Amino acid sequence: MKVLVIGAGNMGLTYAMSMRESDLLEKGDLLIMDAAPDKVKSLKKIDFFDVYDDVEHCIAKADVVLIAVKPYHSSELFEILREQVREDQVFVSLMAGVTIDSIQKALGVKKVIRTMPNLPALVQKGLTSFTSSDSVSEEEMKIVQDLLSTTGIAMQVKDELTIDATTGISGSGPAYVFYFMQSMMEAALDLDFDPEDAKLLVQQTFEGAVELFRKNELSPQEWMEKVASKGGTTEAALVSMENNGVKDRIKEAAFAAFYRAQEIGQN
Repeated sequence: MKVLVIGAGNMGLTYAMSMRESDLLEKGDLLIMDAAPDKVKSLKKIDFFDVYDDVEHCIAKADVVLIAVKPYHSSELFEILREQVREDQVFVSLMAGVTIDSIQKALGVKKVIRTMPNLPALVQKGLTSFTSSDSVSEEEMKIVQDLLSTTGIAMQVKDELTIDATTGISGSGPAYVFYFMQSMMEAALDLDFDPEDAKLLVQQTFEGAVELFRKNELSPQEWMEKVASKGGTTEAALVSMENNGVKDRIKEAAFAAFYRAQEIGQN
């Protein structure tokens, strides 16, 4: 089986680098294409890849094609690909908002898998949600899931509406966490910690809280109740956030990302 990654930006290269570790692929099975000369030059230094600067010379060789270009480049790419694709090829889109139907119509193909990756894929802690057209077989889905899982966890969802929903939670979610971390770091600086200590305080606090959540069955609400003593400091902080509507604002932000994902798909 040969896998082609079109686009070696952050996400494309992340998945390509991770897929090198898959038992499904041997040297020569992983093709990567990018049009930027500097990018091609750097890719050729990675021994595992077969590197191309022109999609016309590699598309016919692939069984699975990962499309990792920016959505606004998709129309131009599809025009080039349309006359060269095969009906048996599986196309996996990493493009935000581009629907399965639009890819099928643009390429004249049936087997399409749409994904929603997130940034922690860069450190093999990603969450990639995915769903497919009806023409993709269970075996093909399993192969693609195994490939996507090299960056963390690949979670199959029921439909494209759920893909848009995961965009609002896991896709955009790391930015919400960074927003909260930045706010806490700024508070630490206002409390006269130096920047290095402020970063350490926040980093270790987040890592510790996530590890507690991962290794126990308690819900976040139960953990909050466990930490917050009546009349204590944590309760004061939680009451302040509740009074200021922080929870509702976070939920509104997640829905804003969800609605925007739907708009992008419709356009």
